[in-house]
Amino acid sequence: MKIIFLIMALMSVSAMAQETDGQGVDAVTGASWQQAKKEAARKARKARWSGDSILSEEYRKFRVGGYGEVLAQFKNYGINRFNGTAQGNSDFKRNTISIPRFVVAGDYRFNKHWNVGVEVEFEAGGTGIAYEIENTENGEYETEVEKGGEVALEQFHVTYTLNKAFNVRVGHQIIPVGLTNAHHEPVNFFGTVRPEGETTLLPSTWHETGLSILGEVGKKWTLFDYQAMVVSGLNANGFDRNTWVAGGKQGFFEVDNFTSPAYVARVNYKGVPGLRVGASFYYVHNAAANSDKPQTYTFDVPVTIWSVDAQYTHRYFTIRGNVLGGKIGNSSLLTAKNNRLSNKSPYSRLAPIAERGVSYGAEAGIHVKGFVKNPKMPDLTPFFRYEYYNPQEKVVVDANNLKEADDRLKTHMWVAGLNYRPLPYIVIKADYTHRSIGGGKYKSENEFALGVAFVGWFLKK
Repeated sequence: MKIIFLIMALMSVSAMAQETDGQGVDAVTGASWQQAKKEAARKARKARWSGDSILSEEYRKFRVGGYGEVLAQFKNYGINRFNGTAQGNSDFKRNTISIPRFVVAGDYRFNKHWNVGVEVEFEAGGTGIAYEIENTENGEYETEVEKGGEVALEQFHVTYTLNKAFNVRVGHQIIPVGLTNAHHEPVNFFGTVRPEGETTLLPSTWHETGLSILGEVGKKWTLFDYQAMVVSGLNANGFDRNTWVAGGKQGFFEVDNFTSPAYVARVNYKGVPGLRVGASFYYVHNAAANSDKPQTYTFDVPVTIWSVDAQYTHRYFTIRGNVLGGKIGNSSLLTAKNNRLSNKSPYSRLAPIAERGVSYGAEAGIHVKGFVKNPKMPDLTPFFRYEYYNPQEKVVVDANNLKEADDRLKTHMWVAGLNYRPLPYIVIKADYTHRSIGGGKYKSENEFALGVAFVGWFLKK
């Protein structure tokens, strides 16, 4: 109910501020407000990142670009919320530094109808086998040999463009479920890391292989864009206690199972300048049929996921909100079966697996430069974000599963911080995060983080 009021509030604010040009990230740079609007729009068009090669008119023949992030975190909690103390995580000061991701992207137009797009992601510094200490598995060492964890072909697709309203795309594509997957570049969220709720419950960045139809319809107040997809579905082997369905993204093997494909749809309303309201839906009839070994399960595991999100960008502020939920069928049977997966399998086997997971959150940032008519004013955006998420929102307890939901996965959190843009395509971030675990029954977790990110097209024709 809270998120419904949030979405209504976003739309109400947009109606009161129709004078915006819809970009809102550049300040007044001249004596005239009309001149300032034109200048802001020009800068935004020059610097913006449009990840979809079909709906973009920013290049004629080709373009090459990318984005990347550097992150330092300073934490006051240990590595294991589940085995630190009876009150939750242990008190332990530790610091980390990393390169979460670096992405190289490119598009090439053969003619007005055909084009090819590609994105390659380098995650956590490069390729090869990596080790990590698992925060929720008694601090055990894990060997990361995950295909897609170190170097991933995030997108590779060929698109046929009939017109702006109807295009057909085949290949490896982003799954636009949730606000973060649909808009995952670092300029599309204020925090030093991606919103935690969505990235805990869903694969991020989520990409699968298949076919999609997409386009943009309507004009002015009736402008929408849409995407409908048939792609490889989630694999029930990877569902677990801590991350719900996030571990079910395929990619461990040279081929993905397509026995039970997934059906995906997303619609965005963009008829009000600066406003985007979106909804997405995901359904796979039987994720068990996509398991590594077809004989593993003798029952179906249907999966349904839905999300609603909104963003409004104005000269003075930007606000975003989202809610995400879903259901796994036969979750208690799946819990019993996944508990008995081989010790040599790449899956966690943590249980119980919840029938329902949920995440919702909102963030708001104030564009300080929008209030100041001095062109030398730095582009600063202080922000605040709130999230709630729980990968065990509802657990079925029966003869197949005797464990109830673990409250240590129920997380309320807030983030406060500042973004500084020395250039339109570079952002420096600082934020402080506080997590309340289990409704306050367990020790809270706090951290301070610094990040630098860039995003942009470097070469185009």
